[in-house]
Amino acid sequence: MPIELTMPRLSDTMEAGTVIKWNVKEGDAVRSGSVLADIETDKATMEMQCFDDGKLAAILVEPGKQVKVGTTIALIALEGEDVASVKAGGGKSGGGASAAAPAPAAKPAPAAPAPVAAPVAAPVAAAATPVVQTETRHGMEGFPSLEDDGPRMRVSPVARRMAEEQGVDIRTVKGTGPGGRVIKRDVELAIENKASMKTASAAAATISPSQALAVSTGGVQTPSAPLALSLPGRDVALTGMRQTIARRLVESKTTIPHYQVTMKFDMDRLIDLRQSYNEKLKSSGVKLSVNDFLVRACALAMAEHPYFNASFAGDHIRIHETVNIGVAISLPEEKGGGLVVGVIRDADHKSLRQISADTKTLAEKARTKGLSVQDMSDATFTISNLGMFGVEHFTAIINPPNSAILACGAAVQQPVVRDGQLVVGTQMQATLSLDHRVIDGAMAAQYLASLKEFIEEPETLVV
Repeated sequence: MPIELTMPRLSDTMEAGTVIKWNVKEGDAVRSGSVLADIETDKATMEMQCFDDGKLAAILVEPGKQVKVGTTIALIALEGEDVASVKAGGGKSGGGASAAAPAPAAKPAPAAPAPVAAPVAAPVAAAATPVVQTETRHGMEGFPSLEDDGPRMRVSPVARRMAEEQGVDIRTVKGTGPGGRVIKRDVELAIENKASMKTASAAAATISPSQALAVSTGGVQTPSAPLALSLPGRDVALTGMRQTIARRLVESKTTIPHYQVTMKFDMDRLIDLRQSYNEKLKSSGVKLSVNDFLVRACALAMAEHPYFNASFAGDHIRIHETVNIGVAISLPEEKGGGLVVGVIRDADHKSLRQISADTKTLAEKARTKGLSVQDMSDATFTISNLGMFGVEHFTAIINPPNSAILACGAAVQQPVVRDGQLVVGTQMQATLSLDHRVIDGAMAAQYLASLKEFIEEPETLVV
């Protein structure tokens, strides 16, 4: 029986994907591990691998076309099967196994938008209608069925028990485990989203009709849009990633009470120390950036101020045990543009050299084959740095479920007063955008004071 390749779920929030290009042609032999196609998700362009040996019998989705997760996009003929016969069948035989996991074999129902989501962070756990996993030729027995004579829904016993205790309808939870199985993490996310939904509904009830016009459900409509459409010009279709960015940024700004706090930092000692280290490490091929020092400084300051390593969860605040710094990475236009957030895990326990290596690896991977879900998940704080472009000051939008994001400008030489004397010094402005539900102004000032100490005494970052 031929294998049906379906559009895989390559990110936690992916509902549809676009085939950018096929790396094989119809009739080509393929092996397990072969990269069949480049798929654009809502976050990045990623590779789709094959998990079976055979021949690519038919390509059912042409490059540039967007289809929903679970849609059959190609057929693989197994050993002994006739390629022409498989292609003529068009994938209607059913029972084929998906080439990429975890992707539901059944076409999933549209997901209800989460009130708060990240470009690269908060998975949507609740769906508008039940999502079920049909049996494949590798079917698994022993899972409770949604209906006696209907398709089976795969749920771990722990997840089912937790859903029953918390009053969550297990049929509305999307599974991210093997084969689309609902696991404990999926139920936890559904519980958090349920609490956030209540908060978002309360906020939406206070929006006036004029505000509602300015922010539509798509996140891109404004009162001036009809006028703009009547003017001469050209339309540029939004990629899946751009649509997600537009939707999530609107959700972030309309559901999180943002406020900003700015502070200046003297950068002379840090720049001198960086130059000294780079000269000594040149033979090793290591080159530290200013951003590497900032990641380390932010991580150490977060360890001292745990509410900067926390998330708002409806009726409580979750303080995380690990410090994971998200670093915003811009993508080239040929990759669809936009930003992704690569995550440096346990940043407070890593050296400057390790942080530098991790950042370079993430940036290179993002701009070539794309970051995996693991590379972009679990950030607890984000840094956005436009200093390399000469930007001196800007504010950033919080990357949910984070409670803060640091926007770093350029280190600029300017007149400063030191010991009563006017001298030339190098200073950098950094602005925190904060979730006022988690962090108040005094806490922000204390965090920036700790950050200032680490940056202006950079020797503390290497011990």
